[in-house]
Amino acid sequence: MRTKHGSAMKLGLWGLALCLQIGAIPVAVEAAAQAGRGGRGQAPVDARVEQRTYLFEETNEELPYAVFVSSKVTENAENPLIIALHGLGGSPLSLLRGNALDLAEENGYILVGPMGYNSGGWYGSPLLGVGRGRGGVEPPENLSELSETDVMNVLEMIREEFNVDADRTYLMGHSMGGAGTFHLGVKYASDWAAIAAIAPASFAMDPDMLAAVPEMPVMIVQGDADPLVPVENTRQWADKLAELGMTHEYLEIADGDHGNVISIGMPDIFEFFAAHSR
Repeated sequence: MRTKHGSAMKLGLWGLALCLQIGAIPVAVEAAAQAGRGGRGQAPVDARVEQRTYLFEETNEELPYAVFVSSKVTENAENPLIIALHGLGGSPLSLLRGNALDLAEENGYILVGPMGYNSGGWYGSPLLGVGRGRGGVEPPENLSELSETDVMNVLEMIREEFNVDADRTYLMGHSMGGAGTFHLGVKYASDWAAIAAIAPASFAMDPDMLAAVPEMPVMIVQGDADPLVPVENTRQWADKLAELGMTHEYLEIADGDHGNVISIGMPDIFEFFAAHSR
């Protein structure tokens, strides 16, 4: 285990919403997270990020996704790609902010945020919270399947549009997205060179699932002061990685909470990805 010291930071409304992204919270708290965060990306958007939609044929709806393309990306070379999964109540823009964009630009990445069908779909992993529909409409019974399908659709579209390096395609996610990272990382292991879970809300999941992907490099970032994803829960996943002898890094951030671990841990995630290609 590696411990990193991080100072408390003023996260503002966006950070407050990040701190509420967990499936075990009450519906009222989830609604507050969506309102504060702007589940559809109402917070200021970095001009470097392109907001898009595509026709989701499974339900005949337009679904949003967000794309950042480094100025170093070229058509004549294979380029690294990161799929970034937001937390509960979030949007495709949630992880396409701040130093994640700076690091993606510096290192020549395509960085993509899918919606996961809606802001609480859990990307196919076990649903802990209420997957809330758009416009107050209750979500479909197969929400989990639709959420997973959306992510994989977006991955395929990006591969078709850009010259993506299959040996440097990565998956990361925060909170609900961390649980989704474990689920999609194992289920579609051949698609990822490495995965990174940040404060993963993986309470309904069994760390033994990692035994199915013994060759997968895995990074976990967790704050030891996280009030929503207790550090003891995440340590179980880190312990399982060590027990299985898997290539991994567990970064535990001293005084880190549920939100500030994203920006504190992001440079280490990019470093981890850079060190692991297939």
